[in-house]
Amino acid sequence: MRRRVVITGSGVITPIGASVPDSLDSLKAGRGGVRFMPEFDHVKDLHGRLGAPVEGVDLLKHYDRKVRRTMGRVALLALHATEQAVAEAGLGEALLRSGRAGVAYGSTSGSSSELEGFSGPLLLEGSMRGLKSNAFLRFMAHTCAANLAKHYAITGRVASTCTACTSGAQAIGEGYELVRSGIQDVMICGGAEELHYITAVTFDLLMATSIHFNDTPDESPRPFDERRDGLVVGEAAGTLVLEELEHARARGASILGEVLGYASCCDGGHMTAPDPAGMRAVMELSLADAGIAAEDVGYVNAHGTGTPVGDLAESRATYEVFGGDVPVSSLKGFVGHTLGACGAIEAAWCLGALTRGFLPAGKNLDRVDPACAPLDYLRECRATTERVFVSNNFAFGGINTSLVIRVGEPEARELGAG
Repeated sequence: MRRRVVITGSGVITPIGASVPDSLDSLKAGRGGVRFMPEFDHVKDLHGRLGAPVEGVDLLKHYDRKVRRTMGRVALLALHATEQAVAEAGLGEALLRSGRAGVAYGSTSGSSSELEGFSGPLLLEGSMRGLKSNAFLRFMAHTCAANLAKHYAITGRVASTCTACTSGAQAIGEGYELVRSGIQDVMICGGAEELHYITAVTFDLLMATSIHFNDTPDESPRPFDERRDGLVVGEAAGTLVLEELEHARARGASILGEVLGYASCCDGGHMTAPDPAGMRAVMELSLADAGIAAEDVGYVNAHGTGTPVGDLAESRATYEVFGGDVPVSSLKGFVGHTLGACGAIEAAWCLGALTRGFLPAGKNLDRVDPACAPLDYLRECRATTERVFVSNNFAFGGINTSLVIRVGEPEARELGAG
């Protein structure tokens, strides 16, 4: 009998709130975090000038020099979210250092700002003068996972899930599988991303960024809307603490929810073009892993980045699995596409929203694109008693993820279920 995996802590830092409660307040009030980015002025020919930065928290002042010695901005964002989750879960030092606790954390890459600072002298001057010996530790791909492990003196499994837009979701899935199989009792899981002009340039070159709303930043991105014209880059971090059910109960932890199922698969085809078949497959696999039917799901959190092709493909795949009755929304209209963080912050937000008794609505969805499938798109928050949601994410390389989560304490009738 496989072990059951519950959620005992959550934390986020995002453009609309530096905690889960603050973020939920913004979601209910319709407050977004996208703005024009004068910080990108030095990049010539950049069309998409919008971004969603985390503001109001000075991470360099929040953490002393000793703590951030090997951390760039992306790792500091990860630490800020993780501190919230660890505190809520009540994880003590003895447990964290026991070898029965691990970390699964990802990002698209390491710290782009630190990479820029390190590479500049080498590329422009051909000189090593002034370069810091610990710089690599700040921009290496697994900087979030490694720095969190070091900070908490983790001696268990450490996994870095650097799969672009599915990094956070895959980290949660990795942690779920490690706890379910008995390899670990506790896993700190999540994803982070820092906002940098390199990311904006990357998507601009692919003609995937929003360019028609530079003068009205709050109106973009527009997932599933007829006037959507691309994504907006953002930054954030999100962390969930996953734990084996009886382990959590034995130490008196509060249980926020349960991970019922998870799946990840690859399209095996185009590197950037979305494939509805792969999207459909991962949703079906996650439902099968959870042992539930599509009609048992009360809400679907869509990846929905606001790109014309991606939203169309996802809507059709979602309709093929769930039909047109399940409520669906994408939350990227509030914070843009936070890449490696999105799967983690969205899971934390949806967990919190359903716990509070509401389904979070999308933003900037004025008129659904008639080419999209006829889903029950949420344009206003809706009161709910539903407890099961699915959260989907998709990444370059054809990587697909789907999580099935139930909020609240597991029901007594389900104890001992396989």
